[in-house]
Amino acid sequence: MAEDTAYQRPPIGAGGSRPLPDRPGTVVPPRAMRARRRRPAVLALAVALIAAGGLGGAALYTATGQRVAVLALARDVPSGATIKPEDLTEARVDLDPALAPLSASSRVVGMRATTDLLKGSLLTARDVTSNPLVQSGEQVVGVAAKSGQLPATPLHLGWSVLLVTTPSAGSGTTTTSGKGAPAPTSYAATVINVGAPDSTGQRVVDIAVPSGEGAAIADLVASGKFAVVISSDSAAAAGGAASTASGSSSSTGAAAGSG
Repeated sequence: MAEDTAYQRPPIGAGGSRPLPDRPGTVVPPRAMRARRRRPAVLALAVALIAAGGLGGAALYTATGQRVAVLALARDVPSGATIKPEDLTEARVDLDPALAPLSASSRVVGMRATTDLLKGSLLTARDVTSNPLVQSGEQVVGVAAKSGQLPATPLHLGWSVLLVTTPSAGSGTTTTSGKGAPAPTSYAATVINVGAPDSTGQRVVDIAVPSGEGAAIADLVASGKFAVVISSDSAAAAGGAASTASGSSSSTGAAAGSG
């Protein structure tokens, strides 16, 4: 009888699958790996999300991390002083809507500081002005004042002050005490320059006054019977330093004149 050499199909196993024939080099992948290979769309979605996140981060950095050139203070500049080239430096800062510094191309040299400017701070439009200290119809009077005639608070250019006669000055007849002392007279003025003190402590303060009062103020200064008083608005700008120095709760700092 001839030998039956016909191919016999392997029996079906319990799991419903037939075992693969033994062939050299054949590797059967695990079921988990075969399952992952069947979901390429998930992998593509993950890649797309990562790419979108990277692009979003780059856009956010571009919008909020942009650095621009602005003006900053290279040194302290007192209120009223004229801005000079050496007072300024260029700084590069993040563009922030909350900040409003002047761009590095702004022309502020020759303008006047409206407040005390500190080294390292950014310069804004409110910090400078082109308005002159001496207005039309005003005169400039030099006031040679002793240390006792000036407030302890340093005067700054642009500050409003009062030049007040002391009780022993003048020849008026109106009294405030009923003992013959004349009522003090005051003259409003604007500080436009403050000189350095000499060896005796005296310094010259230039003030701008109305033209009609220039002669009377010059005569008062020559008599030496006056005191310089800081007006309330300038004292407030100084942070109340004038009130603290005089030991008063008022908003005006003053120094009594000497006889």
